[in-house]
Amino acid sequence: MELEKLKYPVGKYQVPEVIDQAVITKWMDTLEELPKGLRKIVENLSYECLDWAYRPKGWTIKQVVHHLADSHMNCFSRFKLIMTEENPTVRPFDEASWADLPDANNPEVSTSLTILEGLHSRMNILLRDLIADDWNRTFFHPEYEKSFTLSWMIGLYAWHSTHHLAHIKQAIDKEGDFTWAD
Repeated sequence: MELEKLKYPVGKYQVPEVIDQAVITKWMDTLEELPKGLRKIVENLSYECLDWAYRPKGWTIKQVVHHLADSHMNCFSRFKLIMTEENPTVRPFDEASWADLPDANNPEVSTSLTILEGLHSRMNILLRDLIADDWNRTFFHPEYEKSFTLSWMIGLYAWHSTHHLAHIKQAIDKEGDFTWAD
């Protein structure tokens, strides 16, 4: 497989021309389903399997699981900022550096699975209670030097969920053919 397909097994995030309630509901469903789907895929993997990477020089399965918890914690905080402030500036984080920290290399992924279950439950409560005008609320991202809507962000994190689930499935399908050191 070519490297680009390994990096983006579900493709890059594509924003639909029209983001209506049906699209947003589908994205919210994807976010709601992530913790259960993720647990189902990884809960019975051995520590050895959790060290499998999804591509050459890619993260290991355990790093992807921990990354999802880290990233989605940031996402939830951003959702709350968007709902309580006018066009807040969100703080970027260096996800690659975070993935090198000891907690992101811990084979005990159950902690991050538990975080995601609680976090996505709270996220679901927040998002399902919003009204149509809320989807147009904005935030400013300094890395891109522009503002985005809440609806755009929900789509991004729905994509992020399926993107990394596909990475984990890819690593399992390749049975560790790629290692961290490749």
